Amino acid sequence: MTSTSQLFSSLGSAISPALANHLWQSTLVAIAAALLTIFLRRHSARARYWLWLAASLKFLVPFSLLVSLGSRLSWFQPSTSSKPPALYFAIEEISQPFTQTAVDVATPNAAKAATSLPHLSTVIAFVWFAGFLTVLFLWTIRWLRIAVATRRAQLVHEGRELSILRRIEHVFGLSQPIVLLQSRASLEPGIFGIFRPVLLWPEGISKRLEDAHLEAIVAHELWHVRRRDNLFAALHMLVEAVFWFYPLVWWLGARLIDERERACDEEVVALGNDRQVYAESILKVCEFCLGSPLPCVSGVTGADLKKRMVHIMNDRILHKLDFARKMLLTAVALLALAAPVVYGLLHATPSQAQTQSEAVTSATPVFDSVSIKRNTALGAPSHSKMMFSMRDDSFIAQGVTLRRLIQMAYHLQDDQLSGGPDWLDSSRFDVSATINKARAAELQKGLQDAKLDDGLFLKALLTDYFKVTVHQEMRNLSAYELSVDDGGSKLKEVKDLGMFHLDRGELLSGGVPIELLANQLSTNLGHAVVDNTGLKGTYSFDLRWTPDPSDNMRKILVRDVQMKDGHRVEAPSPVIVSDQTPPPPLLTAIREQLGLKLEPKTEPVPVIVVDNAEQPTEN
Repeated sequence: MTSTSQLFSSLGSAISPALANHLWQSTLVAIAAALLTIFLRRHSARARYWLWLAASLKFLVPFSLLVSLGSRLSWFQPSTSSKPPALYFAIEEISQPFTQTAVDVATPNAAKAATSLPHLSTVIAFVWFAGFLTVLFLWTIRWLRIAVATRRAQLVHEGRELSILRRIEHVFGLSQPIVLLQSRASLEPGIFGIFRPVLLWPEGISKRLEDAHLEAIVAHELWHVRRRDNLFAALHMLVEAVFWFYPLVWWLGARLIDERERACDEEVVALGNDRQVYAESILKVCEFCLGSPLPCVSGVTGADLKKRMVHIMNDRILHKLDFARKMLLTAVALLALAAPVVYGLLHATPSQAQTQSEAVTSATPVFDSVSIKRNTALGAPSHSKMMFSMRDDSFIAQGVTLRRLIQMAYHLQDDQLSGGPDWLDSSRFDVSATINKARAAELQKGLQDAKLDDGLFLKALLTDYFKVTVHQEMRNLSAYELSVDDGGSKLKEVKDLGMFHLDRGELLSGGVPIELLANQLSTNLGHAVVDNTGLKGTYSFDLRWTPDPSDNMRKILVRDVQMKDGHRVEAPSPVIVSDQTPPPPLLTAIREQLGLKLEPKTEPVPVIVVDNAEQPTEN
């Protein structure tokens, strides 16, 4: 029972946002269909029926599938400016206990809401599933009733009903003869079945009908066959079963039945049948038997009977769709299909997992050796260390969590990482790895052209040893926009890459791109920094500020590397500046010293969602 509850909880949590988007998109399509039916109110019911049917089937086709199709068809590569900055330096990170800095700040009420959310998701999922089964059960009972009546019915081999049926089949050009069954059940004449339809004919009703009445009723039923109304009705029944909780789908079902029967009425009258005789035949059928118990059994008495009589007897002229209206409907249909595909093309973002897989798939292994051990120190460690050295092509991490490794690999802040197992923040590991010489050479080359993803090796480590799989989503998060101040930039543009030093309260550069500055500011602020400066060069600067007392106290010491003429040289030691007057806060310092500005905004920010992760085997 617990596992079932967890399954429903996870399904509810995963589906809820997507379901909300799907419902409002489908509602928008239904509103558009309603407006078009008003526009076509003086035209045939057939056109309006197809509009309502399209609105119904939209519930089975999420726009997200079309957007995904568009993103897969994308023929261009994302801009290199969207890539994380290349790794210009080796770092040793010394922080306060990670459990104190990684968690999101939340109020007690928010914490309680987060705790109760899985239970609410479980309840919602159970209620939906119970409703889904109830709808299917009721329809199954009614379907079985029709099926039993069909099995008990007698096959008609002769008679005026069969003669009229065959004659109208020939007029309609139906290649497959319809089986005529005579039933003693209290059902109206109706077509049962989808792929091999049969005509159920109540025993004794023919005695009350003249030949003209019989012809009108049989013609009405054969129009249901020709239009494949049972198939489309079954599809809408599926929509009603899945979205039983949404009143709009039941309203659409009523509209479909109304227009379906009206369309058949119009076709029968168009064949030359007398309007009064046809109306009398429907009333006689109603006097003799009950209505069809299932929407996908096409009978002659469906929809609002009073409105149908008025419509049949009304001798007004129905306009056919002219070329302009046909083009309009075609354009609307193409737009509805093409818009999400084009959106996917224009907003195509390669999956992080796919990018990672393509990057690390090579005949040359990424690592020569890897050692991963559980950090069994009692209590939370006072600090964690992480160092990547280009001198000996090694990566060493002590007391790090999987969350921190993923954040380093994808350049994420705390709110940009979602999902994952419970031990993502609690289990700590000691990692020691040696990178293959050939792969290290790729990194060194990437340092010069800034085209190599510096998280490549950590991603390979996560994939091979922690079995991490992820996907990327865009979410609106609190972020900072980095732009040029009104007074202009004060950065000094240089040609070569240089030293980059980050310490608490100071950020010094001998030559780095702006994207690296934005990345380091993001680390300090704890929120994503979106670069909108438009500066594409390499810049040197000295930035000093007074840290906020509420800062997360994370300290990053950059000891290596300065690039010169394509070679590594030891970076100079940080300059110790002793000012009498303390520097200004960070946002003020950026404006005064760099000529840039940081403004808090809510921005679409890439978020990495962890789909799977496993505890590594110690080696």
